[in-house]
Amino acid sequence: MSRQKRKVVPQRRRIFVGCEGESEQGYVALLTRLAETQHLAVHLDAVLLQPGGGDPSSLVDLAIKRAAEREKRHGAFEGRFILLDDDKLGISPDRDARIAPAANKAGLGLIWQHTCHEALLLRHLDGCAQRRPGSTNLAIAALSQAWPGYRKGMPAVRLADRIDHEAIARAAAVEGALAGLLAKIGLIEA
Repeated sequence: MSRQKRKVVPQRRRIFVGCEGESEQGYVALLTRLAETQHLAVHLDAVLLQPGGGDPSSLVDLAIKRAAEREKRHGAFEGRFILLDDDKLGISPDRDARIAPAANKAGLGLIWQHTCHEALLLRHLDGCAQRRPGSTNLAIAALSQAWPGYRKGMPAVRLADRIDHEAIARAAAVEGALAGLLAKIGLIEA
């Protein structure tokens, strides 16, 4: 009688991704789906920080806290990132000045979405990589025009209708901080 060999399952690399809202969580779930199709051994821990967004400094502080709590319970992260809209920068310059030092100290990669998540999604679409709408309303209008049927907070399965590996590579080419996350996952080369 011979024993069957056990299949060795590689340990998943854990990556923390702080999400300003549900739209970002859906996007991170899409990245997880794309990683699975490429058989990448990665777990993206997408943590909703504050529904509806908020002050960027507070969101960074909250992300640092949540990442530390999750590491204590489940082990170290290989990378830490946060998706943040930049539309509220400049309201409180003193608070803004604390963001980068706090993030650097905690090893938290800042992925600024100019101006909002919808503008970042727009840059994934063919022919739209260079588009930089000047406000959240303009970004939503531009995305809705380029992607009829888009709705804020779409789940990963619906995002996958328009965003594939080619689309994330297109966005990564113009979004350096996003490229850092995608390279850490293994979806693009560093």
